[in-house]
Amino acid sequence: MDADNHVPPSAAWLGGLGALPFVGLAGAAHVLDDAPRMFAVHALAAYGAAILSFLGGIHWGLAITSPRDADDQGLRTRLIVSVVPSLMAWVALLFPEKAGLLLLATAVAAMLLVDLRASRRDEAPRWYPTLRIPLTCVVVAALAFGAGAMG
Repeated sequence: MDADNHVPPSAAWLGGLGALPFVGLAGAAHVLDDAPRMFAVHALAAYGAAILSFLGGIHWGLAITSPRDADDQGLRTRLIVSVVPSLMAWVALLFPEKAGLLLLATAVAAMLLVDLRASRRDEAPRWYPTLRIPLTCVVVAALAFGAGAMG
């Protein structure tokens, strides 16, 4: 693996640890009954919404630190794209649990495409896809699995 694709150890550890609540809550949603199950599903959706907002925030940070003119159309577009995940996260929390979890899963997968494009265009670190692809697979699977607990 070349140095440009080497994920910094702190990013790898924090990313991996950040995936644990998805796995734990999705699993809990399948083994718990009634109120505890609904708590696990709600916690999964809330955590998914927070992480989706975080993914958008990464792009806000990348946009405002890039050496571009403040009136650049590309900057405006990147800033707009960076706030969409927070809006989608909020909407997902307003939906019934199953639909909300599936919306979060779809939005996290869509953000991966945004991340891959940003990395290809040198707007994000070259190592970012190496981190994001496996984490996205885990997160999307956990959100879908959690949605399956709702019947």
